[in-house]
Amino acid sequence: MYSSTVSKRLLGIADAAWPEAAPIEQLALALGFEAVVSTQVEGLSRQKDLGVIVTKMQPGSSLQSMIESMRVFGDDVQFVIRADASDLQTITTLDRIPGVHVVGDADFTEETWKPIFEAQLRAASSEYGISRPEPTVPRSADYVFVDPKSQHLLALIERLAVTRAAVLLQGATGSGKEVLARTLHELSDRSAKSFVALNCAAMPEHLVEDMLFGHEKGAFTGATRELAGIFEQARGGTVFLDEIGEMPIQLQAKLLRVLQEKEVVRLGGRDPIALDFRLVAATNKDLKAGIADKTFREDLYYRISAFKLQVPALVERLGDVVPLANLLAAKHGCASPEFTDAALRQLYSYHWPGNVRELDNVIQRAVVFADYGRINAEHIFFDEPMPRSEADLSQVMTGPSFETTRMPMSTPEVPMIARPRDLQSAVRASEYDVIMDAIRSTRTREEAAKKLGISPRTLRYKMAKLRESSSGLSHCA
Repeated sequence: MYSSTVSKRLLGIADAAWPEAAPIEQLALALGFEAVVSTQVEGLSRQKDLGVIVTKMQPGSSLQSMIESMRVFGDDVQFVIRADASDLQTITTLDRIPGVHVVGDADFTEETWKPIFEAQLRAASSEYGISRPEPTVPRSADYVFVDPKSQHLLALIERLAVTRAAVLLQGATGSGKEVLARTLHELSDRSAKSFVALNCAAMPEHLVEDMLFGHEKGAFTGATRELAGIFEQARGGTVFLDEIGEMPIQLQAKLLRVLQEKEVVRLGGRDPIALDFRLVAATNKDLKAGIADKTFREDLYYRISAFKLQVPALVERLGDVVPLANLLAAKHGCASPEFTDAALRQLYSYHWPGNVRELDNVIQRAVVFADYGRINAEHIFFDEPMPRSEADLSQVMTGPSFETTRMPMSTPEVPMIARPRDLQSAVRASEYDVIMDAIRSTRTREEAAKKLGISPRTLRYKMAKLRESSSGLSHCA
């Protein structure tokens, strides 16, 4: 849900029996707006121009039914929900939804509800003078949810967050699977506990086994102290197993037993340790093909995939490209980047084989050479320049989030980066690559200069010369 203000019949009260219903209604009338009172939320669904609804979680009602009833009203309606203060899961889950305020029954007094409603009522100053702010872009770390496909994915994650189901994220490398796993964790009632991640393809088999299950002191040579495995470390939180399709087949049987029994025996240990964790796994491989090839256990597959989510590649959610580009530019030092139409045309037309990771590289390069945050087409350098994809850009250019970046639909071909035609150009291109590699792999210009074996002043001089000789490329100050 997104916060907004609407006018006329502004306030809906979904329980006429509350002692507070009358003074809330009087406050609305005193400020010149109507208040609509019903016995339940569903009774308000036919009303138009509702801005705020106050309701209560009835005893015995489910969190899922409350969320479903709120969806009927769309994104323009805010909710103030009274809930049992002892139901921490419900309060925590609802309070994370944008546009929803949750107040405990015991705390629902004039001091708590009056400021909320007064601010909303005063925001709508007249029927024709309403300010409708831009929707807040929901985001998590390097994943944003603007494109319709991403918003659908976020809705599924919100639903899964209130359950304990094991989730399998399937998608290409660099598409943001770990970020989505963290989002799921943050929206769940386990958010106050640990999120522990392990890449099953990043280490040798014996190290993966040690990280998964832990060991006792003296379990093997070099085991000078005990080590808790990641399932123990989670302690009521979430375990994220990335690239689970790369897990050695010998370890899959042990993992299956841990998932089934919710207990683990450390290497070199005897006593089982009870566990409490939620599993989220991710893969960029076809696990069904792995089952056919006998490289992945079928019983483990069904244990980890109670719910499967397909994470779309970046080229499939082009509506996220510009919000992500802005987010990444800010992360790399350009707080307020300005992308020209020509730059946007390139970003939207590229096929993004490296997904968000490749976009991050592209934006890093653009930030280095942009002129005070203004990023043009000549600042966009792709890892593998290729002709534009056949994606329907009209799907990207709709909606309020892209009013300022709409482009003609007759998008020209993406200009290719020119190949060096003489020795001097080749030297410049090679020098550019070396400098960019140093800048990307260090945190400051001083560190980059040290890595290159030159002084910071010399680095600034070389970058200035590159700008002068490369069609006006300039640095984002």
